[in-house]
Amino acid sequence: MRFLICLTHEHDLWLVGVAALFCLVGSTITIRLLERIRLDENGARTAWSFMGGVSTGATIWCTHFVSMIAYQPGVEVAYEPKLTAISLLLAIAGSAVALRVATVRGRKMPVLGGALFGLTVTVMHYTGMAAFAVQGRILWSIDYVAISIVGAVLLGALAFERARRRGPFTGTWPAVGLMVTSIVVLHFVGMAAMVIVPFAPAAGQAGSGEATTIMAFAVAGVGLFILGTGVSTEVLDAQSRAETARRLRDLLEGNIDGMVVTRKGIIEATNAAFTRLVGAPAEAVVGEPLSKWVEDIGAVKADILSQRMLTGVDGTQIQVEVAGRIDHRHASPRMIYALRDMRARLAQERRIAHLARNDSLTGLPNRTSFLEWLTKQASPDSGHASVALLSIDLDRFKEVNDIHGHAAGDQLLVQISERMKSALQAGEFVARLGGDEFVAVTPVVEPGDALGLAERLRAAIVAPVMLDHSEAGCGASVGIALWPRDADEISTLINNADLAMYRAKGSITTDVCFYAEEMDRAVRDRRRMVQDLRDALDRGQLTLHWQIQQSVQTGRTTGYEALLRWTRLDGTSVSPADFIPIAEQSGLILPIGEWVLRTACREAAAWAEPFKIAVNLSPVQLGHVDLPRLVHEILLETGLSPSRLELEITETAMITDPARTTHILRQLKAIGVSVAMDDFGTGYSSLSTLRSFPFDKIKLDKSFMLELNGGPQSAAIIKAVLALGKSLSIPVLAEGVEKPSQLDFLREQGCDEAQGYLLGRPAPISHIGIGETPDDARKTGKTGAQAGVETE
Repeated sequence: MRFLICLTHEHDLWLVGVAALFCLVGSTITIRLLERIRLDENGARTAWSFMGGVSTGATIWCTHFVSMIAYQPGVEVAYEPKLTAISLLLAIAGSAVALRVATVRGRKMPVLGGALFGLTVTVMHYTGMAAFAVQGRILWSIDYVAISIVGAVLLGALAFERARRRGPFTGTWPAVGLMVTSIVVLHFVGMAAMVIVPFAPAAGQAGSGEATTIMAFAVAGVGLFILGTGVSTEVLDAQSRAETARRLRDLLEGNIDGMVVTRKGIIEATNAAFTRLVGAPAEAVVGEPLSKWVEDIGAVKADILSQRMLTGVDGTQIQVEVAGRIDHRHASPRMIYALRDMRARLAQERRIAHLARNDSLTGLPNRTSFLEWLTKQASPDSGHASVALLSIDLDRFKEVNDIHGHAAGDQLLVQISERMKSALQAGEFVARLGGDEFVAVTPVVEPGDALGLAERLRAAIVAPVMLDHSEAGCGASVGIALWPRDADEISTLINNADLAMYRAKGSITTDVCFYAEEMDRAVRDRRRMVQDLRDALDRGQLTLHWQIQQSVQTGRTTGYEALLRWTRLDGTSVSPADFIPIAEQSGLILPIGEWVLRTACREAAAWAEPFKIAVNLSPVQLGHVDLPRLVHEILLETGLSPSRLELEITETAMITDPARTTHILRQLKAIGVSVAMDDFGTGYSSLSTLRSFPFDKIKLDKSFMLELNGGPQSAAIIKAVLALGKSLSIPVLAEGVEKPSQLDFLREQGCDEAQGYLLGRPAPISHIGIGETPDDARKTGKTGAQAGVETE
C-alpha cells in the first residue's frame, strides 16, 4: 500500500514517465552493449565495458534523479553535490564491472554480473539518497529497504541471464523489461521505505525550487551525455560492423571456392560461389543450417581436409572438398568453411586415369591395360583352358602417312580401331600398343577358335577407309600364340606372338600365322649371336687379318686390305658372312666399324713401309653424317697419313639416298683419303654410280674371276670393265685371283692390280712380311704363311 501511495501521490507522474523513458532507452542500450561486448574480441571487451558502464551508470543515475525531481514530499529539499557526484561515479564503475563480469565465459557469469548490476543500482540509489536533504526528519523502513535490495539484485541477475539465453522469454526485450523492472523496483520501493517528518529549513541549504533547478540542469547534462555516448557508440559500432562486413564480403567473394561462415551451425555469411553450388540465392541460404546443404558437416574437424557430398536445391549431388577453421575472436566462435567443387578435378583425374590405361588417339586400351588383362586371363583362377594372343601389325600403313600425311594416318587408325571394337564379341579384348601395332586376347578351346577373331579383326582393318578427299586402306598381318601350349609366361607368350606376326608379314601366301617352335629357335640363335658379338667386341675377340694387293704387271705390293675376323674363346671361328649382316641389323656395326677403322690405322701407322690400306665401310656407317669427322679424328689420333687410307663402299650403299651418300663421300675425299667402289658389277646402277662420283679405284667382284673359265661372257665383262676403267682413268683391281691362268689373263688385258689367295691369304699382321713379295720371302727363307700366303 505504501508503495502505491508513494508512486501516485508523492510523485509527478509526467516526470515519472520521463524517468521511465530514460530507463527504457538506457536499458535497451545496455542490453545491446552486453551482447556486443560478449561477441567482441577479448582485447576490445574492456573498452566496450567502459562504454557500457558509462551508458548504464548514467541511465541508472538519470532515472533515479529524474524520479527524485518528480518526488514531492511537501517540504523544501536539497542535494549535497559531492555525494551526488559520487553516486554517478559509483553507478558508472559498478555497471562497467557488472558488464565485464557478465561477458566472461561460464554458465553462471551472466547471473553474477546481473547480481553485481543490482547491487550497483542499490549502492547508487542509497548514496544518492544520502545526498538528499529535507527540512524535516527522515525515517526508514528496514523491510522496504531489504525488499528493494533483494528485488534489484534478483531482477538484475535474471535480466542478464535472460539476455544470454536462447529460448522462450529470452533475448533483448525480455531482458530490457527485467532490467527496467529492477531499477523501478529499487527506486520506488526504496522511496516507499522513506518517511519525512517536516520542520523549518536550516540556513545555508538550497531551497526546494533552487535544488530542483540545479538537479534539472545536472540531469539534463547527464542525459545529453548519455545520448551523445549512446549515439557515438552506435555510430562507431555501426561503422565498425559495416567495415568488418565489407571486408568479410570482399574476402568471401574474392575466393573461387564456396565460402561459408557459420555460428552454431547456422549460416551467417556466404559468397556467390557457394550459392551457385547449391543453386539458391544468398537470401535463401543465410540463416539456414549448413547441414541442410552439406551432409555430416558437423563431423568436419578444423584444419583437416575432408570430402563431403553437397546437395543442391534441384537434388544435384556434388562432391566437395571441405576445409574448416574456427574463428575464436568472438565470444561465440564462428566456423569458417571453404568448399571446393571437385567435379573438374575428379573429371581430370578420371581423364588421367583413362589416359594411363587407354590410348590417347584411338581410345583403345593401352599396353598397361593389355598386360593386366592378359595376366588375368592367363591365370589359373580364370577358368580358361587356353587363351589366344593375337599380335597384329598393319601393312602399308607407312604408305598412308607418306602419301596422305600423318593426320590422315591418325584418322585411319581411329576408324580402324572403332571397327575393331565393333567386331569384338563377349570375352574378347583388343588394345593398341603404339604406332600400327595392335593385340587381341580371347579364350579358346581349340587353336582354330582364334581364327574367327583373327578374320573378324582383319576384315575390320582391310576395309577401305574414306578420308577427307580420298580413300585409303591397309592390310594386316596376324600372329597367334596360345597359352599355355606355346608359353606359360606372359613375356614369352607376347614374344612368340610377335614372332608369328613377323612370319606372317614375310609370307606371300597367308596373313595369319600360328607360332611354331622353329621360329623361336631361329630368333633365339640370332639374339644369342648379337649378344655374343657384343661380348666379343668388349672382350677383344675381334681381330684384323690383312690380305695383300699387288700390281699385276710388276708383282709389286701396292697395299693391304683389312678384313675382320671373329674367333671365339673356344677357338672356333665365325664367318663374316654370318655375323656382319647381324651386326648391321642390330646396329653393332657402328662400334665395330669404328674399332676396325681405328685398329687398322694404328697398325698401319707402325709399318716400316708406307703401304696403302683398304678398309670396308658398311652402308649403315655411310648413312651417318658424322662419318667424316670420325675418320678425321682417327687419322689425327693414329698419325696415319690420309693418302694411305682407302675406304671401300659397295654400289648398294649409294642406292638408298644417293645425294646424301655423295655429299659424305666428297667430305671424305676433302680430308685426303681415297674412295674405292667394291664388288663392282653386282649392283643395280654401276654406270650411273661411276658418273655421280669420281672414285679412285674400281674393285671387280670376285664372282667374275670364278666364272672366267666357265664361258666367254665373264671374260667379255672383265674386258669391258677394264676398258671402262682406262677410259675413265680409274685403276681397276680384280678380286678372287686364285689361279695363275687368271693372273695371266689379267696381265694380258692390262689390269692394274689383283688380290686373291694366289697372291696371299688373309693373315694377322704378325704373320705378314710387310713390303716383301713371295719371291723375296723365299730368298730370305720365310715360310708361305710368313710371306702372307697360307700354306694350308
